[in-house]
Amino acid sequence: MEYKDWEKMALEIGFSYAAHLNCDTIELRQEVRDMCGANTCGMYGKNLACPPACGTLEECRRALEGHREGIIVQTVGDIEDSLDFEGMQKAEALHKKHFYEMAEKLRKICPQVLPLGCGCCTVCKTCAGPEGNCRFPEKRISSLEAFGIVVSDLCKSNGIGYYYGPQKIAYTSCYVL
Repeated sequence: MEYKDWEKMALEIGFSYAAHLNCDTIELRQEVRDMCGANTCGMYGKNLACPPACGTLEECRRALEGHREGIIVQTVGDIEDSLDFEGMQKAEALHKKHFYEMAEKLRKICPQVLPLGCGCCTVCKTCAGPEGNCRFPEKRISSLEAFGIVVSDLCKSNGIGYYYGPQKIAYTSCYVL
């Protein structure tokens, strides 16, 4: 498939925006992983797709080897203000629904696809980690941040917006092909 076909698929699925991803723009940074270690989201050491279980930065770098391009996708939702948690959750749920749908379609076309989502993996209602084994390793999704990627930098480097105004929230993910 060509990039334009991926973009068309993403928009038909329901994403707000889609852009070509040049894998040479992906930078993995330890400081992002260190933020994960601060456990602000509460998933550090609890979700198998999050650090430390998702692997070291070097292991993430190896997972990206050989990939040259991909697609960045976004869902932009409306929120009343920066405290509109319900609006944020609604936009995130819609983004994840579309993200998993496209991941399944891409896996059939391109089995080596590496989907990198937003937030922790939610394939299972409750993760088996940290002591258990992933029940669906072929469907597990690590986040861009788990890989040490600064999302705003990735967007800027690939010509897609990141901030859409004070009453908008954007969720960004990508598929490395």
